[in-house]
Amino acid sequence: MKILVVNCGSSSLKYQLFDMTDESVLAKGLVERIGIEGARIKHVKTGMDTVIKNTDIPNHKVAFKVVVEALLDENHGAIKSLDELSAVGHRVVHAGEKYAGSVIITQGVIDALEECVPLAPLHNPANLMGIYAVTEALPNIPQAGVFDTAFHQTMPGCAYMYGVPYHYYEKYKVRRYGFHGTSHFYVSRRAAEIVGKPVESLNIVTCHMGNGSSITAVKAGKSVDTSMGFSPLPGVIMGTRCGDVDALLVSFLAEQEGIDNKAMSHVLNKESGLLGISGISSDLRDIEEAADGGNQRAKLAEEMLFYGVKKYIGSYAAAMGGMDVLVFTAGIGENSARAREGICEGLEFMGVKIDREKNKVRGEERIISADDSKVKVIVIPTDEELVIARDTKRLVTDGK
Repeated sequence: MKILVVNCGSSSLKYQLFDMTDESVLAKGLVERIGIEGARIKHVKTGMDTVIKNTDIPNHKVAFKVVVEALLDENHGAIKSLDELSAVGHRVVHAGEKYAGSVIITQGVIDALEECVPLAPLHNPANLMGIYAVTEALPNIPQAGVFDTAFHQTMPGCAYMYGVPYHYYEKYKVRRYGFHGTSHFYVSRRAAEIVGKPVESLNIVTCHMGNGSSITAVKAGKSVDTSMGFSPLPGVIMGTRCGDVDALLVSFLAEQEGIDNKAMSHVLNKESGLLGISGISSDLRDIEEAADGGNQRAKLAEEMLFYGVKKYIGSYAAAMGGMDVLVFTAGIGENSARAREGICEGLEFMGVKIDREKNKVRGEERIISADDSKVKVIVIPTDEELVIARDTKRLVTDGK
């Protein structure tokens, strides 16, 4: 069974083609700058060099046609006919309260995702464009939707509700939804496999740290709390997002600066976080280099990130009644030994003890805690695409 996984952004389309007999990746690539001058596709068949083709790509419909052409190419393609495809799996950011798991895409599902557009105006429209493009090109192939928010639908009301009048929840579905759910699901399951215990027996804190970061409490295999909320803005500071702030600070700054809600949203989402504090970059690698060079604002940004993650780890351990495993994943979590050490420093009282030599790892799966550490600390490269492929296969073959 061959399954194509599609992840559409507003101006991009990422894809991976899996052979699910052994879960191997046959080909993958990225179409970028859709609708923008300089559009191109970067495609690589496993075991071969990357092929880059510049071409006019005005919309996602054309982008998917370009992907199909690459997959069928006689030199660097991975299939000879579209008949080899069994299904297409889509990453969809927001399903609201509609779905607590992945589903086969029907018109009813599409209608539900359209209703969720106000909850994710930057993400869901792009995800839907990918679904429409595939539907037009491959009308007879089943498609599955795998939702970033679904894993967090197990949170209890005390964790997902906000302290605003309840009728706002009833009217607008204002609540904590959480994101990066597919990643948190994957690494928590993988962590259980690594330590050799059922995930149902473990309290796990998963730290998905990249340009966007979220921390999740996973108790008995279920998400019981997560740092992102109604939107991906809250939680720890991120590349350009502010993380947690006093709600009244938003209206105060808007009034003082004489800007509207849209402009204020831009400040909080695009001009804040590591970039806003350091004034240098949204990339932690640049921040670390500048901090080592004596830049105090860069040092402050780094410390704010480490401190914020540390607070969430501690609070989630308290909420779950202890912590057995701590996981680091995504760009920063997988690659920055300095970040992992800085976050874990001071958590010895909770049984967290890093082995500095083991911690010298980038992008590889490894237990980095000391042998006598009560809490297992593990670096696990995330694989959201594999989760999407697995869910799609399950839905297509088992129907549930």
